[in-house]
Amino acid sequence: MKPNHARNGCSPFACSAVTFSPSPITHVFSSKLHSLISEFRSLSEPVDRVKRLLHYATLLTPLDDSARVDANRVMGCTAQVWLQAELDQYGKMRFAADSDSEITKGYCSCLVWVLDGAAPEEVLKVKTEDLADLNVGVPGRERSRVNTWHNVLVTMQKRTKALVAEREGKAPPFEPFPSLVVTLDGIEAKGSYAEAQARYLLPDELKVKELVSVLKEKKIGVVAHFYMDPEVQGILTAAQKQWPHIYISDSLVMADAAVKMAKDGCQYITVLGVDFMSENVRAILDQAGFGDVGVYRMSNERIGCSLADAAASPSYVNYLEAASGSPPSLHVIYINTSLETKAYAHERVPTITCTSSNVVQTILQAFAQVPDLNIFYGPDSYMGANIIELFLQMSKMTDEEIANIHPAHNRDSIRSLLPRLNYYQDGICIVHHLFGHEVVEKINAMYCDAFLTAHLEVPGEMFSLAMEAKRRGMGVVGSTQNILDFIKQRVQEALDKNVSDHLQFVLGTESGMVTSIVAAVRNLLGSKSPSEGAKIKVEVVFPVSADSMTRTSPKASVKVGDVILSVIPGVASGEGCSIHGGCASCPYMKMNSLSSLLKVCHQLPDEKKTLTAYEAERFKLQTPNGKSVADVGCEPILHMRHFQATRQLPEKLVYQIHHPDGNGMSISLS
Repeated sequence: MKPNHARNGCSPFACSAVTFSPSPITHVFSSKLHSLISEFRSLSEPVDRVKRLLHYATLLTPLDDSARVDANRVMGCTAQVWLQAELDQYGKMRFAADSDSEITKGYCSCLVWVLDGAAPEEVLKVKTEDLADLNVGVPGRERSRVNTWHNVLVTMQKRTKALVAEREGKAPPFEPFPSLVVTLDGIEAKGSYAEAQARYLLPDELKVKELVSVLKEKKIGVVAHFYMDPEVQGILTAAQKQWPHIYISDSLVMADAAVKMAKDGCQYITVLGVDFMSENVRAILDQAGFGDVGVYRMSNERIGCSLADAAASPSYVNYLEAASGSPPSLHVIYINTSLETKAYAHERVPTITCTSSNVVQTILQAFAQVPDLNIFYGPDSYMGANIIELFLQMSKMTDEEIANIHPAHNRDSIRSLLPRLNYYQDGICIVHHLFGHEVVEKINAMYCDAFLTAHLEVPGEMFSLAMEAKRRGMGVVGSTQNILDFIKQRVQEALDKNVSDHLQFVLGTESGMVTSIVAAVRNLLGSKSPSEGAKIKVEVVFPVSADSMTRTSPKASVKVGDVILSVIPGVASGEGCSIHGGCASCPYMKMNSLSSLLKVCHQLPDEKKTLTAYEAERFKLQTPNGKSVADVGCEPILHMRHFQATRQLPEKLVYQIHHPDGNGMSISLS
């Protein structure tokens, strides 16, 4: 029986320090790990391995109540886990741990036995893959107690780095990212950028009243993207309580929400987003028979998008020409593109629209229905590379694991589709481009034990980091809605446990998401009264570039309503959101101002034609084949709608794939 922790009156650290001997620790450390792995592997039945863990739990020295505090908590475990770490006089790491779960105590007992007394470099070189060899956990469950191995180890390593830096007198290698801390009692902003975000979470009541009044009077619906300016989102979130026809979402749902508003009697729809979003709303409303409902943008200038622009370039046309020359082929185009692009693409290559939340299933289903298919994805290069990496990881899974993702696939089919999956390599979102090496390095150093969220559009390093976190139940990779749902789920789990907890989320997407996140978190925290002493803290961290960090230390606070916002060094006020290395904030989305929204609403109906430049006009253009851009451009979206409803590609699209010359436009298949 390996772990043999002392059980007497002295503290865990004092006891271990007395028996410590500076022997060749590398050999001892390696020997302990391999011995533990061999022991658990020798137990063929899962129940026997669990029994062994329960035995080891009895050998773990309990922590005093004074050590079972939030500062020692390990995030992400299904049970409560506390970890103490010290660097002793010999330069070796000393660990002690405890948990409110007997099985989790067993995990902690094993980890402490292996790593207590190890050199810092030895603690840091252990990988989570080494722990997987122990083969202990609940198979088939994404968030089982097996994640305790990973989460406690990551926390051990983070605290080891901090203790070594402190011993050597080194300052932390990085300044903290700005963040917002949300509790039942209010909001604390850490950093000037976070303070700017928080300022609008409690909006001006007079502005809310003005907006609600004009929306009700003129029957105006509002659809807005998650990435809106915080002032606009704060006003809209408050106004939702008085006017139901306001909807904030990702781009996929905006047009659907507009149709529902039209059915409920709204005469106008205002779209807060980039131009392709208002185009989609206009076209979908027309398709649904609401051509008399006006659709208005928020600027008299073009509201662009780097991804949409990439798909409208000559380079993308060449990419589509290559696709058309490789039949049978399917073009999977990201929804964040213009209607005109979708139309022109669909006439060259059969096309289906996708989102970041359904792209993987769309591709898998397409290969299942047309086995010899060639797929050309675009225009987001990072998402394309990440999709390839996902399938490479799938190719190493068991057939059973792959079948859980898509029942028509196995290792052989995944390997065979990889050479026939192509992606455009010259299109990026300028916001998600910011999540590169510098940000990843800092997250690794300072936030490795936090929950990591990442949009599927982020660069590969951030994607890999979040995927690793996802595998141990500490991360999510997907759409903005996936990120919001993940955060809500983790907060709800903490509330259900009804114990004090601090949940830290790194926001790996556009910072405008924070308004919806804070609103959802506050609703959850306010929905249940915790027991006495049980308090939940939810911290949302904003990754930013070091070039935008201020080194000043203003000792100030800002009062917003009844909430006091303390300010610590963060993003320099005014310059933190440039597209050249600032916070993750889209300059195009920020063209949707509150003043523009009020201006458009007050001037409706537009009898004097002063809003002509703001109107999302119907496409009167024709495609090269003489068809309506609106009609042809909507078809890839409708193909996606069919897929979402049935999990099958529509027969019409499959026909188009097999008969690319006519592209099936005149074929009436449901």
